[in-house]
Amino acid sequence: MKILDRINALARLEKTRDLTAEEKEEQARLRKEYLEDFRKNLRATLLKTKVVDEKGQDVTPEKLKREKEKEREK
Repeated sequence: MKILDRINALARLEKTRDLTAEEKEEQARLRKEYLEDFRKNLRATLLKTKVVDEKGQDVTPEKLKREKEKEREK
């Protein structure tokens, strides 16, 4: 969580003073990196998810099933 810690540190600093150009660039880069990691992890979680109704039947959306199949083919 070093990325998130640094993002938060920069956000706290920004509340007390203007960030330098370098700090603003770092903040933007870290936010972008954090979001990429978040999306990658969310996608991995979704690809491992199976949706089952109360009767025990697989009701996973077809789009998700296709994406899972694509991942298996890689």
